[in-house]
Amino acid sequence: MKKKVIALLLTAATLASALTGCGTNDSTPASSESGEAAGEPAAGSSAANAVFSGELEKDATIQVLENDTAIAKGYFQELLDAFNEAYAEYGITAVDANMDQYLDLANDGPYGYGPDVLYQANDVIMQYAEGKHIYPLPVERLECYDQIPEAAWNAYNVNVDGSSYICGVPVNVQAPMLYYRKDLLPQDWESEWDADGDGTPDMIQSWSKMNEFSAQRHAEDANLYGYMKSLYDVYFSSGFLFSYGAYIFGNNNTDPSDIGFAAGEAEKGAWVLSQLSANMNEDCIDNTITTNAYSKLGDGTYFATISTPDVYSTFLDELVKEYESEGLSNADAQTKAQENLVMTGLPQLPESGDLSEENPTLIDSKAMGGINGYAVSAYTKNPNACLAFVEFATSYDMMMKRSEMLGIAPAREDAANAAGGTSALLYENLEKGNIILMPSIKEVSQIWTPGQTFFTDLAKDTFRPDSEKKYWDIDLIKTGLEDMCKQIHDAIFTLE
Repeated sequence: MKKKVIALLLTAATLASALTGCGTNDSTPASSESGEAAGEPAAGSSAANAVFSGELEKDATIQVLENDTAIAKGYFQELLDAFNEAYAEYGITAVDANMDQYLDLANDGPYGYGPDVLYQANDVIMQYAEGKHIYPLPVERLECYDQIPEAAWNAYNVNVDGSSYICGVPVNVQAPMLYYRKDLLPQDWESEWDADGDGTPDMIQSWSKMNEFSAQRHAEDANLYGYMKSLYDVYFSSGFLFSYGAYIFGNNNTDPSDIGFAAGEAEKGAWVLSQLSANMNEDCIDNTITTNAYSKLGDGTYFATISTPDVYSTFLDELVKEYESEGLSNADAQTKAQENLVMTGLPQLPESGDLSEENPTLIDSKAMGGINGYAVSAYTKNPNACLAFVEFATSYDMMMKRSEMLGIAPAREDAANAAGGTSALLYENLEKGNIILMPSIKEVSQIWTPGQTFFTDLAKDTFRPDSEKKYWDIDLIKTGLEDMCKQIHDAIFTLE
């Protein structure tokens, strides 16, 4: 692998013209006489051609910013140990940047406070590309290049003066998945909740049946719930809109003047959310369920929720604790938890949007998703060592290790297929277009607050007296979505 990285770096001269469009021109501090911040070059610097020189910086220490879960679960330390052993002969050491994973590279990087390599979602990383805070990468020469689908690479694409450059390397696919407790299924589910006899409970396959089951479970015990999720969470709730024809921005998420959350029959998706919330408590109004879902699923209060694959291990830990509290040994609790915690694809939706419809025509659920990956800071003094780290971290072996320890879905096809199960399912949904990737333009940051306002109001309607409801028919829901789009437009083009 070391020889391959060096060979890769020798090709980097072809990126010279890109470096002024996706990163700064120099990795060394400008002189104080220039009046520029450390790490920011003088215009037209000839150092652009030398950013990826083809020579690893010996005795270099590179700071890597990683995902909090990867740190907490021990994966990141294993990655650092493996890389440092492989590159010991060069004296290259990768260390934990020990920074908040949501740092602001644009403000911290120029003054030397940012990491050399950062792991983030594509929408976050690509905001740095537009600001010239990260470098374009010679991705065609990376070992992982042919194993990652075009849709994933496109999430890190930036166009500069008519040419396209890739400024990040995909690591894993992020999209909502359904989590549920198999041991909380009714004892008679095979006879009463498996109408097609395929061995999969109906409520796992259909949101209509999930809603019916949620109502039944709560009616039997007021302290228990079926499906629970915060409607407030735009990342998860917007998928219901996409399923009926909505989109984020026009022209493949590149035109922020065209805001599509009300497009198609998006109001049907919002109506589905309203119907689901009728069998929840008021925690669905704010972000409460998002934060307590781990423990509530673990103790059996909730039967099901949706979240992303990277938090599978957190759900598992909570269920292990629950079984241990019931008297099981840790080993037995681990085995039982792995058997009963199920992460699977999202149920299908009724084409009509009516969860009470008998024998509905079903359509696939779509979901907002993202591609988490690595980028190289334009302020690093060791770009070649950083590139070597990125290639090492995206190798097949490390992707398999990451999948095993964190439950993530690798962006690499070979690793996704080998991992099987939900990893293969997510990869398939990405290629089928059922995962709508977050836009890689800065304007995406303006969708969240208006979205939260609308979905919060929609959830509140469930608990309002009939005389005070805002969305008592589907036309008013449509109007609410149109107002949400207007607020997003104003935030992008007026308020900014």
